[in-house]
Order: sequence, then structure tokens, then C-alpha cells
Amino acid sequence: MFSLTIEYAMRAVLALASCGGRCLTTRQIADAMHVPPSYLSKVLQALVRAGIVQSTRGLKGGFVLVGRPEDWRMLDILNAVSPLKRIESCPIDLESHSSDLCPLHRRLDNALEMVEHAFASTTLAEVLSDENRCPTLQRQLAAFTVVSPDLLQH
Repeated sequence: MFSLTIEYAMRAVLALASCGGRCLTTRQIADAMHVPPSYLSKVLQALVRAGIVQSTRGLKGGFVLVGRPEDWRMLDILNAVSPLKRIESCPIDLESHSSDLCPLHRRLDNALEMVEHAFASTTLAEVLSDENRCPTLQRQLAAFTVVSPDLLQH
């Protein structure tokens, strides 16, 4: 459903959110989150342009999350790299809907609205603290986490 760009952006931001404000390099994030570094570099630049991530050049440079994980909604991350677009033309090619959408268009629009709402109502902090977090994600984030990995397991 989502592009690789969105998936990689979410992985990168999760890594940055879990490291307690430390700078992480593209390589560190890419290795831990299993993302191609060259692709991740472009994704991180989009996140910098959106003001979600800050970059620092130099020997101790890298990327850091701007603000706190509680400040960012998952929709912010999604929109920074590949905004959700509402359907602008009829999927079954009706010329005009006037004020009513065709049955397919209405269902697609409702589904998109639900996805948008779910991402708008979920913060980065909520994803990080989800007690049902999968073990694979726990292992990936353990490389960056400032708290003991034991505290991540519920």
C-alpha cells in the first residue's frame, strides 16, 4: 500500500526517535534498519526539508530528530516524503459526480480517509512504546536505544 520511500522514512525516523537525541549517520541507520544507504540518503534529505530531521556535517555529523517523538504524527512523516493524495478522477471513468461520488470512488475515498486518520492520530512515541512491538523491530532499534533493551520488552 505504501511506497518504499514511505517505509524507509518511517524506519529512519523510528531509529532517530529511539536514540535519545544522538546524531546517527546514514550508514548507521541503513545498516540497522535494512535500508539501502543511497536511497536512505535521499529520504533523509526530504525529512530535513520538511523540518522533521536536522542534519549536521562533519566528523561527528549525522541526523537527529527535531523535537520529541511525542511531537510528530506518523502522518507528518508520510506527508514529508510522499503525501497521500485523494482521488481526483473517477476510477470507473464517469464524467461527472456532481455532489455524489460513484460507489467505487466513495469507498476508495473512505478507505483513504481512514488511513489518513489512523496516521494523524498516532504519534511516533506511541509507535515506539507499543507493547505489541515485534521482536525484529526491537532488535533493530536496540542498536540506538538509550534505555536498556530489557525495558523495551513488555
